[in-house]
Amino acid sequence: MPLHPVHAPEGRDTPLPIGGTHRVNGHAMKPPWPEGMQEIVLGMGCFWGAEQLFWQLPGVHVTAAGYAGGVTPNPTYDETCSGRTGHAEVVRVVFDPRVTDLETLLRVFWEAHDPTQGNRQGNDIGTQYRSIILTTTDGQRQAAESSREAYGEALSRSGKRPVTTEIEPLEAFYYAEEYHQQYLEKHPGGYCGLKGTGVSCPIG
Repeated sequence: MPLHPVHAPEGRDTPLPIGGTHRVNGHAMKPPWPEGMQEIVLGMGCFWGAEQLFWQLPGVHVTAAGYAGGVTPNPTYDETCSGRTGHAEVVRVVFDPRVTDLETLLRVFWEAHDPTQGNRQGNDIGTQYRSIILTTTDGQRQAAESSREAYGEALSRSGKRPVTTEIEPLEAFYYAEEYHQQYLEKHPGGYCGLKGTGVSCPIG
């Protein structure tokens, strides 16, 4: 959860430098996006595997690893991992709603991780690994909340714990360092912490 600014690292005014071109599809990593694109930001544990999951989906224009949901501007990885920035590791997903719909992205999100674990995903422990959806429109917020309720009911029927996923409006997305961008494309076979519950999400 976001901390009081007095306890958080000061951060910096300048974004962390990134290459600017997506290593997999060659699209620009920074806005402006092509006309008609929409954006949602998703946190589901370590962002390496999460980013790969979404860049592989049809209709996803570009992805980026970053930090969001906290208070420190332009935090570093070390600052985020300290737990003092309040940020989660997240993936910016820019998608074409004419090719894929939000419900499909949300279903992938819910099924690819365990949203009942609070501030962890498996062996990755800390507030930076919490499950979070950061929305950019009221429609996204409503869809996210409906999907959370639907998946929570499905999990409950399977004997799972309650969903802990936060849903908030996106205030700021900060790019992670260049070495985190498309990490699993640069390091095939690298660490991927994604592990779902095995319960299907009844949306989309």
